[in-house]
Amino acid sequence: MDLSRYLITLPGFAIYFASAILLLAIFITIYTLLTPQHEWTLIRSGNTAASLSLGGALIGFVLPLGSVIVNSLSLVDMLVWGGVALIVQLLVFSMLRLLLPQLPARITNNETAAGGISAAFSVGIGVLNAACMTY
Repeated sequence: MDLSRYLITLPGFAIYFASAILLLAIFITIYTLLTPQHEWTLIRSGNTAASLSLGGALIGFVLPLGSVIVNSLSLVDMLVWGGVALIVQLLVFSMLRLLLPQLPARITNNETAAGGISAAFSVGIGVLNAACMTY
């Protein structure tokens, strides 16, 4: 087995992986600043609704990001479409707040139904977003 054939692709992997982690960190930072509830504080105190909501948003972002990585033509292409995935996922929570104005308060109050529906919308739109990005 010629290991050098595999190792030659390692720099490309590292660049894409580091870029994806950076996009994920940017997404989580913006998302937690956009939402009025303090997810990390709530999660540290055992708030299941906040964990569901943030976890769903994370998965809803990572799904299209993974699709973008698989289908991108270049690193710039991946970063641009990763940015689109980021914006779409931020819009999901914003639109959900229009439908359910008390959503942040309900998540803060640890109402799992609120965290669950937030997660479901985030993941559902993330799946649609990923599918559309493969076109």
